[in-house]
Amino acid sequence: MKRVMLGLAATAMLSACGGGTNPFNTGDGTDGGTGSGITIPENLASDLDSVAYDPDAGTLVISGLSLDDTPFSATYRRRPALDREGYLAYTAQDSSLDRHVTAYVREIEDGAFAVAVATGGQFSYYFAGTHYGRRGNYSAPTEDVASGGIVSYAGTYVGLLNIAGDGGDLLPVATGTPAAVRPTQVAEVTGEAFINAGFRDNVVNGTIYNRQIQPLTDGAAAIDATTLNLAPTTIEANGTFAGDTSIEVNGTRTVVGEYGGIFAGTDATSVAGSVRVSEHLDGFNGEEEFGIFVLGQCGTASSSDVCNQPVP
Repeated sequence: MKRVMLGLAATAMLSACGGGTNPFNTGDGTDGGTGSGITIPENLASDLDSVAYDPDAGTLVISGLSLDDTPFSATYRRRPALDREGYLAYTAQDSSLDRHVTAYVREIEDGAFAVAVATGGQFSYYFAGTHYGRRGNYSAPTEDVASGGIVSYAGTYVGLLNIAGDGGDLLPVATGTPAAVRPTQVAEVTGEAFINAGFRDNVVNGTIYNRQIQPLTDGAAAIDATTLNLAPTTIEANGTFAGDTSIEVNGTRTVVGEYGGIFAGTDATSVAGSVRVSEHLDGFNGEEEFGIFVLGQCGTASSSDVCNQPVP
């Protein structure tokens, strides 16, 4: 995996606007650890090589992320207080002057999973990456499942930004430690995701909306964040997809990054994926975000209430 150096964002004037169940091991990052033959797009994987996750043991081991802990493969600590919208939080920090790392992971019962990880900034740089995959079999929906060939998926989203968060999980530093050497804790973004997939013409697109940057300092309010739109793109025969991510401001659409994902389960009962976007938020300069979604098909237990619409 190519090592990448990612710059920190500068904050401009900013005003507040208002569970995994099974272990997985992604192997070398080329097939999701399942033999499904998938490759995570390089920009989405970024600095992350592989992930091994065991929810029963409460362990998450990530390989490839630069400077995340003493060993090349770092074991992360479970942090329930940082859980966001169904995504389980893990962190790592070897000592008080080493980089702090935050990771989020989610897997749902039919085998779709995703992981996002990012270091807090230190010395003007950070490291980050995402991974997604599936365990078990995959098949596209049959005609009696997908009326007209369209299937919807809904659930939650979590992202990590290259800006400093509230710092509540950082190890303490000695009084008088210069700001220039102190690490920071990455900021989180939460939201909701909705995807439509057409399995007759094999096209998928969607949106990540109701997005909020979680409080950047203790006691502050969450900050509304721009909606991300997932452009229509092809569903491959193995259930994978990759395409552009855009925002729309005053009627003008701008591509700000990319997304990718994979369908899982018999009749594609779930979908997992990730996004990487930059220069997409008001009030920041040089911002970049890595995020993940793991969604259940509408009508399944893992989907959200937005699926409960009147029947024509």
